[in-house]
Amino acid sequence: MYGKYFKEKGNNGLTIYKNHVTINLKICRFSFILKKRRERKLMARKSKYSSNGTTVNKKIWSVALYIRLSQEDGDNGTEKQESNSVTSQKTLLNEFIEEHDDLIIYDTYIDDGFTGTDFNRPSFQRLLEDMRNGNINCVIVKDLSRLGRNYIEVGNYIEQVFPLFNIRFIAINDSVDSFKNPASTNTILVPFKNLINDEYARDTSVKIRTSLNGKKKKGEFIGAFPAYGYIKDPKNKNKLIIDEVAAEIVRKIYNWHVKEGLGKVSICHKLNDMGIINPTGHKRLELGQNYNNYASKDNEYTWTPSTIRNILSNEVYIGHTVQGKRRVKSYKVHKVELVPKEEWVKVENTHEPIIDKETFKKAQDINKKDMKVSQKTGELSIWAGLLKCKDCDRAMNKKSSTNKSGNKYEYYICSTYRKKSNNLCSKHTIKAGKLEKAVLQAINLHIDLLIDTEKIIKQINDSCYPNTKNENIENMIISKQKDISKISNFKRTLYEDWKNGDITRDEYLEYKAKYENDIENLKRNIERLENEKKKYENQKISSNEWIQKFKEQKGITKLSRDIVMELIECIYVHENGNITIKFKFEDEFKRCLEYIENNKNLLVKAV
Repeated sequence: MYGKYFKEKGNNGLTIYKNHVTINLKICRFSFILKKRRERKLMARKSKYSSNGTTVNKKIWSVALYIRLSQEDGDNGTEKQESNSVTSQKTLLNEFIEEHDDLIIYDTYIDDGFTGTDFNRPSFQRLLEDMRNGNINCVIVKDLSRLGRNYIEVGNYIEQVFPLFNIRFIAINDSVDSFKNPASTNTILVPFKNLINDEYARDTSVKIRTSLNGKKKKGEFIGAFPAYGYIKDPKNKNKLIIDEVAAEIVRKIYNWHVKEGLGKVSICHKLNDMGIINPTGHKRLELGQNYNNYASKDNEYTWTPSTIRNILSNEVYIGHTVQGKRRVKSYKVHKVELVPKEEWVKVENTHEPIIDKETFKKAQDINKKDMKVSQKTGELSIWAGLLKCKDCDRAMNKKSSTNKSGNKYEYYICSTYRKKSNNLCSKHTIKAGKLEKAVLQAINLHIDLLIDTEKIIKQINDSCYPNTKNENIENMIISKQKDISKISNFKRTLYEDWKNGDITRDEYLEYKAKYENDIENLKRNIERLENEKKKYENQKISSNEWIQKFKEQKGITKLSRDIVMELIECIYVHENGNITIKFKFEDEFKRCLEYIENNKNLLVKAV
């Protein structure tokens, strides 16, 4: 808190700001008053032990009352939670102080919501500092578990740290007092109780982790704060619902990036210029959440490129819940570590999406590529991440030049040649105008080819032969299923025939074995037919939804960033200035061609 300003109300009712120096002066004055009070109380207590002007020697202890409560301490029911509550502990400790005139409270140290397995607690660390400074010489807790649940650390403090600083340690409910009964800290009961407390912490940790893992696998949200654009359902804290105010900003971000080609930095500038606060500010100021983002500065509510990047890559916006990205090493070592992506727990379609899957996929395709934005406009080039040198497979750089007539033009050149060495690769130059014209022509030709391909596939599928073949297989399966049903009925009557004396036991066993063998053979035949049917259906192409993406662009006269990202995977530039375009859905297209080749005889029949 050093160096920061604090708000408080002035006499006139206005908010005034005071820095740490003012606050520290107040603290010092308050400490002085407390010290005087303790001295008066000490003198009053000493007078009790005076007889005929002679003072009885009695050690006076400066006491630190330590109270700890963690969330897991309330897991075993209301009674347990109440007994371990901060108020309950404070009442017990103060009553103990009132019963002992030699104990004077220096301060009360409370760690509320901190696990007992980790001693890096703020109030406990403050207690240690006061101990080292000589302000206290006695530590009192309700029981050993309040000091901690790590039996090694608890034992270290009781047996080494406290004796080193001449600290009296009292655990009231465990009857431990290192001054009145030194042996109480050395009995086998103390380490045994510490082991029990440690085991309780381990068992609780396992139960909590098991419960949380179960919720994660079911797609239930277990985090404290949902992603920007969502809030917890008031009726179910494990379910997410849309925060429409933030969701609208998320939609804008995706639209700017995917449709308009804006880079992350440009989106940041746009949001900041519009006066829209970032996710941290939204959660704190507009939702009233006690949210802390340690990656950003206090009261810094501006957008950053990293924030935009996280939003553009988070599957929560398409309705999926992805959890388990981080974990603590153990119930004793609370260091957080990253979890490999393959171990994340992902459950699809757990809540209402903000972004459709197609838009999200486009965003991921953009982010996978090596993209640079224009320094002038802040927008992505139409070819950003798509244009590569055919020989070195590195990106092509955009440059400007002037011809002999004084006209400026833009062209692309191999980045390896330009930035590294002309010995590593050649220029591979191509003018921007020529590139756009060639790509536009290639797209239209490819669309025409796909339309023709779709027509041919439809002719094959509409021919009678495939349908007949499929029907024959289906009829054979139905026939054999009927045979199984008949034989099963025969098998069921065998037992009654045997018991009625119509057949002998040997005949019963013989017929039973034969029927069972027949049923198994029929099942194997059905399985073979099902596989044949499945194989045939896999070969048949009945849906070409991906072709529709190309057909929607039929007749285009001008390219846009959105169109090229939709249809093109990569463009390679050859040394002679020619280009090779790798369209998306190449595997699907090859399958279509193979299907036509394998069934070209049907085309002859159809004609």
